[in-house]
Amino acid sequence: MRLIVVDDDRLVVDSLKIILGAQPQIEVVGTGANGDDAVALYAEHAPDIALLDIQMPGRDGLSAAREILERDPAARVVFLTTFSDDEYIVSALKLGARGYLIKTDVAAIPPALAQVMDGKRVLEGKAIEDIDFDGTGVESGTLRRPAAFAGLTDREFEVAELIARGLDNKEIAATAYMGEGTVRNHISSILAKMGLRNRTQIAIAYLRG
Repeated sequence: MRLIVVDDDRLVVDSLKIILGAQPQIEVVGTGANGDDAVALYAEHAPDIALLDIQMPGRDGLSAAREILERDPAARVVFLTTFSDDEYIVSALKLGARGYLIKTDVAAIPPALAQVMDGKRVLEGKAIEDIDFDGTGVESGTLRRPAAFAGLTDREFEVAELIARGLDNKEIAATAYMGEGTVRNHISSILAKMGLRNRTQIAIAYLRG
């Protein structure tokens, strides 16, 4: 498989180029440091997979992915993330990204990329096949409360639903008429009650119904 790797941390890029390039089935055909580089490299190389950081100075990975996928809906975009990128991941998946991988879990990246080549989505290196992130039906009030969310208050469930729609904390606060601090508190409560680790898992649980 032919890859481009785009991350503003040069050490991450150089490390991934060495580690991934050592795999017999992987060729890193281009590297970059921002979203503009990502778009240009994709146009130049037409790689099998674009491995992009989400948060980069200047143009970020989400914006670059949006343009790449508009030009080529079949593009396989996979995001490199840290856990602090959590707020952006659902939006990335709703764009049509094929998943996300944790930067520090380097050993999981090559097998996860092979899963992407097989048509699967990968979240934190694990393949999933039965989640539709295109937003169909995920509008407020269109779905009954899934059983997994039975223990939440109405406001907590409202926040969970908005997370599944891809809204970030600021957008949730504006939509639900609450402060961002209250949103964060609700998310913490949801995670604790449901035994989940991050908002992406909240969205997955919601979308699975």
